[in-house]
Amino acid sequence: MTARRATITDVAALAGVSIATASKAINGRVDVRAETRQLVLDAAARLSFQPNALAQGLLSGQTRTVGLLTGDMVGRFGIPVLLGAENAFGAGEMAVLLCDARGDAIREQHYVRTLLSRRVDGLIVVGESTNPRPSITKDVFVPVVYAYAPSEDPDDVSFVPDDVGGARLAVRHLIAGGRSRIAHVTGPPDYKAATDRAEGVRQALAEAGLEQAGETLYGSWSQRWGRHAAEMLLLTEPKIDAVFCGSDQAAAGFIEAVKERGRRVPDDIAVVGYDNWEVLSEETRPALTTVDPDLERLGHTAAQHLFAAIDGRATPGVHRMPCRLVIRDSTAPGGCP
Repeated sequence: MTARRATITDVAALAGVSIATASKAINGRVDVRAETRQLVLDAAARLSFQPNALAQGLLSGQTRTVGLLTGDMVGRFGIPVLLGAENAFGAGEMAVLLCDARGDAIREQHYVRTLLSRRVDGLIVVGESTNPRPSITKDVFVPVVYAYAPSEDPDDVSFVPDDVGGARLAVRHLIAGGRSRIAHVTGPPDYKAATDRAEGVRQALAEAGLEQAGETLYGSWSQRWGRHAAEMLLLTEPKIDAVFCGSDQAAAGFIEAVKERGRRVPDDIAVVGYDNWEVLSEETRPALTTVDPDLERLGHTAAQHLFAAIDGRATPGVHRMPCRLVIRDSTAPGGCP
């Protein structure tokens, strides 16, 4: 015979309080004394009491459900953000509804209406690049947090990687390794990530009293562009001893091209990439030193701040999350030729 499941009545009786007080304590209401709350929680633990999610929702006005709206389900940047957010929601016992707008504004509006009709308690909107995106906050009646792509409205809550700081990490690492003729190859100039990383390069070189080797070369995020940029730099700046690439793909292409022309990495030219896309950065020969924007952590933090916003403690502004440097053989002395 299956044992009877403990009820809130059982918890109240064991704790010696009213059913109303027990319910308030379990639901985190502030109008319960700390010692009384502890009595109730201890009783609930002894009885292995599991709150009824529907009843909790009716009491709190919340559904314990959140919406994740993304435009980058097929990209390698949106997915880590989503995983980090989902982990945080799971730890907070929140159900998650995921919608992929595929970068289409009309599809996004449809999914916003759909999520609101499901009475979600809040939304996380995940972008496909770090370029600012239109705000939807004023059109909805629940808290919204933006991740990876910030909202254009500075009063919204947004979380983005600190690309300026990430680039500074890369260049400072190269300088610490004795490099002084440092070039920069990056992506399209209409991407904020590219211009932010170029600004980080400028700042780090200025701090060290160094000049950049040539102009920043803007192109694409591809290996083909990395190879082409290497050919140009070796022609116009033959004395370069290091390059910071704005993506791991460009860095991998750069390494291919310089090795084909008889230069050794890292002995002759040290190379740093960006993104820590491990299927590429760990397989490049030599393995690639790179900046990791730590996107799972970014998503996890965005989810935690959505919890706070749902509780009425929003944190407006654009929050820049620190990146970390992953050091591998492409900048280490004695790396692969």
